[in-house]
Amino acid sequence: MVRRPVAWATAIVLFVEAIGIALLNWFLGVVVDRQDMSLAGLDPDMMSVSSKVGGLVFGLYFAACALTALLVALHDRAPRVLGRVLLISAAVVHGLLGAFTVGLVGWGAFAFMMVVLGLIVFTLLAYDRRAAAGPADAVPEDGKDGDNGGGAPVAAPPAPSAS
Repeated sequence: MVRRPVAWATAIVLFVEAIGIALLNWFLGVVVDRQDMSLAGLDPDMMSVSSKVGGLVFGLYFAACALTALLVALHDRAPRVLGRVLLISAAVVHGLLGAFTVGLVGWGAFAFMMVVLGLIVFTLLAYDRRAAAGPADAVPEDGKDGDNGGGAPVAAPPAPSAS
């Protein structure tokens, strides 16, 4: 089946993205620190530290999402509640980032964000618990659902008596 390799790909992409986001924000913090300029009276040291801390927090968030996707791929089962919440929030974040990157960076970044969004959504939908369990009122494959056609359950034959 294709769902396990997609979960692996999702985990790898999210790990790479976590590292990339953390490094990018760290680099931006270093640039702000070296320019020693203020923006509307803000302290440059505070902006530098904020960028670095924000990058680390955002990188850890994506790493937690990647870890969730990795556990899904390893165990080949749906994520638990916290894992689902993490992956759903990552999908929402990628949708929003995709919308913002069209105007700021370009269509290539938008395409990347939509690919990651698709991987996350596919991972969530492929391991949907309700689809895996089947409907609650499903009829067994032999066509017999345990009744005699009149709606009343069939009684078991009486046990033989040992006299």
